[in-house]
Amino acid sequence: MTAKKAPQKSAKSTTATGKSKGFTAEERAAMKERAQELRAEAGKADGEKAVLAKIAEMPEPDRAMAKRIHAIVKSNAPALSPKTWYGMPAYANKEGKVICFFTAADKFKSRYATFGFNDDANLDKGAMWPVSFALTELTAAEEKKIGALVKKAVS
Repeated sequence: MTAKKAPQKSAKSTTATGKSKGFTAEERAAMKERAQELRAEAGKADGEKAVLAKIAEMPEPDRAMAKRIHAIVKSNAPALSPKTWYGMPAYANKEGKVICFFTAADKFKSRYATFGFNDDANLDKGAMWPVSFALTELTAAEEKKIGALVKKAVS
C-alpha cells in the first residue's frame, strides 16, 4: 500500500487576505522594457538615440532634468556610453556595465526623480556612502555635484 502525498502549495507570497502581492503595472512595464533593451543590445542599437527617445517621452519637469543630466554625464565622463536600462537613461562603461542612471519621478509615480550609481562606480568612501540622490530640481549647485560625482565614478 502506497502513502498518498499531500498536495503541494504554491510558492507565491501572499498577503493576510490571501492575494498575491506580485509586481505593480509600472514594475512589469520596466521589466518588459529591459527585455526589449537586451534584444536591442544584441542587435547593436544606437544607445544615444534610445536615450534621447526615452527622455523625449518624459513629462516635464522630468524631461528637463534628464536632458541636463544627459549633458552633464556626457561632458564629465565622455567614456561612458548612453543606453537605456529598465526604460531609463543610463550610462555604461566600456564593458557595458551601467555606472549611473536617471529615474524620472513619473516612471514609478514617485514624488521625486533620482540619479543613482551602480556598484561599478568608484564612489567608495569609508564603510558607507550614498549611491542614489533624490532630485526635485536642478540648480547650478546640484549640476556641479552631479558632475563631480560622475567624474569620480569613472576615475
